[in-house]
Amino acid sequence: MNNRIYLDNAATTPLDPMVLEAMMPYLTTQFGNPSSIYSYGRETRLAIENARKSVAKILNAHPAEIFFTSGGTESSNTVITAAVRDLGCKHIITSPIEHHATLHTVEHLYHTGEAALSYVKLLPNGHIDLEDLEKLLSQSEEKSLVSLMHANNEIGNMLDIHAVGNLCKLYNAIFHSDTVQTVGHFPFDLRNTPVHFVTGAGHKFHGPKGVGMLYINENVKITPYIHGGSQERNMRAGTENVYGIVGFAKALQLATNAFETQSAYIKGLKVYMMEQLKKQIKGIHFNGDPLGTSLYTVLSVSFPKTEKSEMILFNLDINNICASGGSACTSGADAGSHVIRAINNNPNQVTVRFSFSKNNTKEEIDTVIAKLTEMI
Repeated sequence: MNNRIYLDNAATTPLDPMVLEAMMPYLTTQFGNPSSIYSYGRETRLAIENARKSVAKILNAHPAEIFFTSGGTESSNTVITAAVRDLGCKHIITSPIEHHATLHTVEHLYHTGEAALSYVKLLPNGHIDLEDLEKLLSQSEEKSLVSLMHANNEIGNMLDIHAVGNLCKLYNAIFHSDTVQTVGHFPFDLRNTPVHFVTGAGHKFHGPKGVGMLYINENVKITPYIHGGSQERNMRAGTENVYGIVGFAKALQLATNAFETQSAYIKGLKVYMMEQLKKQIKGIHFNGDPLGTSLYTVLSVSFPKTEKSEMILFNLDINNICASGGSACTSGADAGSHVIRAINNNPNQVTVRFSFSKNNTKEEIDTVIAKLTEMI
């Protein structure tokens, strides 16, 4: 069996061995409940608070603004619901290409009659039309919640978070940004970013699955989404995921320390793959704005649809190559991608997302290109 080539890092990443090492004591000997008053519990409580301080420092936030959750989905559900129920936002403005954790939450609030719902227009390259956003904000009679992701998980397009935040300020709107694809991949300065809520997920930057974070700006007061205890400063009930939290903080620390070299290396892989694909395969199309304002980790490629290319993901899988689909309409169980449908609704193309990490190599990309050339 040849080795697996893993190019689906936007879905999840392998756990860094140094992160596992930091987590191990809390999986073995340091198992005290952080809510207990004896020293055994106090040690795990201290581990959580040190993790919080570390995350806050890296993101330039106050430790009191950082809450640990089970991941990006819970974080987004919590704040979108709170914006409507606690902060009086009766109108939600979002985009058709958000992650389902956002889209399904806002649709739910719309269907229960709790909020009106508007979708901002997209430019042909997949970026948000800021003029349309301003139009929606200026016409809104109700207080608005704007929920727009910092970077799209399928095509990689990045939002000008400051421009959107300043528009929200101007119209007294609440701003939530799903930053799951960017926390751990870009530097943040939350003290100087006009945003009320951002989210993160440990498994997107070589941390463990099942742990995430939520930043709640200190000027905003919301009530808990999960009830039943005083954990996370009364914001999230339930015994804390101590080893997950420790792992999240460690992974964020490692990612931050290596940002300069790793981001340049990964961007190099992406650009190399683009060049090689253009050279080897005719009629290829890249979705979004891959060389512009975009994630260096994600490349969305549309191949011309043929008998052969329709089976492309299946054939990649048979060849031990992990990538993810993203076609506008696909047969079988997969209903296709709402993101690709919104920006490139071409039934004659088959879309594949390749996403990279520090563990990938040029040799792997050469192998994948060779396989793709055979397949198409």
